[in-house]
Amino acid sequence: MSGAQQHKTLKGMQDILPPDTFLWQSIEETSRRIFSSFGFQEIRLPVLESTSVFTRSIGEQTDIVEKEMYTFTDKGNRSVSLRPEGTAPVVRSYVENSLHNLPAPQKFYYSGPMFRYERPQSGRFRQFYQIGVEAFADPHPRMDAEVIVMLERFLAGTGLKDISFQINSIGCEQCRPGFRDALLSFFSGKKENLCPDCIRRYDRNPLRILDCKVSRCVDARSGAPRTADHLCGDCGTHFGKLQELLAMLKVSFTVNPEMVRGLDYYTRTTFEVTSQALGSQNAVAAGGRYDRLVKEFGGPDTPAIGFAIGMERLVGVLKQTASLSWPVPAAFIAALGEAAGDEALRIAGRLRDQGLWVEVGDSGSSLKSQLRRADRLSARYVFVLGDEELRSGLLRWKKLADASQGSLNRDDIEAFLAGIC
Repeated sequence: MSGAQQHKTLKGMQDILPPDTFLWQSIEETSRRIFSSFGFQEIRLPVLESTSVFTRSIGEQTDIVEKEMYTFTDKGNRSVSLRPEGTAPVVRSYVENSLHNLPAPQKFYYSGPMFRYERPQSGRFRQFYQIGVEAFADPHPRMDAEVIVMLERFLAGTGLKDISFQINSIGCEQCRPGFRDALLSFFSGKKENLCPDCIRRYDRNPLRILDCKVSRCVDARSGAPRTADHLCGDCGTHFGKLQELLAMLKVSFTVNPEMVRGLDYYTRTTFEVTSQALGSQNAVAAGGRYDRLVKEFGGPDTPAIGFAIGMERLVGVLKQTASLSWPVPAAFIAALGEAAGDEALRIAGRLRDQGLWVEVGDSGSSLKSQLRRADRLSARYVFVLGDEELRSGLLRWKKLADASQGSLNRDDIEAFLAGIC
């Protein structure tokens, strides 16, 4: 067996190769531009954290903690985990670095790999990438609206179309117990219809039954109690104001009473963005409030809200639905002979100083071979430089899109290419 056959990516991992990387970079650049315009600043965090960062925040009975984390004991006999999500590490940093002492609100964005040992399927990987934001110390529904509007602008900026915003409120510690009791009563006679995971959830966290995607659980929860019917006065007012603000800001949304999100730290507002282009696993982005989490990490009582975007799913939708164009070389310089190769390298350096993508052909190859490579690269212009051009100071050029051609003075090439990229 050859070395190439022996060494392959691990199951659930993937290489991201050109031209896809151009799309990834475009999405990341759009996120930085949009998020910065809303006052969010980048935060960079380790991929490895103490396991307790996630067990105390996500919830020990969630699927992520029970079955999906990459957890191991290091040489210091400490339990550590590759991060399965981004919110808990940001909260850990917020508390550890006393960021609550800075002027409120504090607003951050991050991007990078996450890790979950789950069954790989379409759009889901064991190493996957997220872009996320977190905003601290603003309890008003205006912050909820601002975060959702920012998400809408970001997704529109990537070219994503035909998406649906769904929102809900799952209440707070004051109104949650009543809703929990109503769920227990509703599902008490239906436990045999639930999947094994939801049978466990019945006693531990019945709200999560509403988040299950197993078809029999979806059927069993038909007619289940709605969170909106059990909100306390403050939560009801908060959710009502959020809907008013979104309507004022012309954000189209629907209220989805079954959307509770899968992590224990959420309170009040939850939201999700879906695309029909993804099939059953159709969430592109999701988030919500987590007003208790900072205090649970040992910090002051601090309201917070955030969301995360799944990069693989977003890229998948854009490749199916958006009009995409990939970067191509502005110029390919075909050089014929050693002296022409040296001059081509000098000219390419001048053009690259202007920020242009320039490729230089192999001066030892035939012109036909070099033109074939320029065509495969979809270069916009091909310039030919040989002994005759060296003597005359000219360059022959050809525009591959329409086969137009001509010649120009070598010193005028920057002006000739100005503005095309």
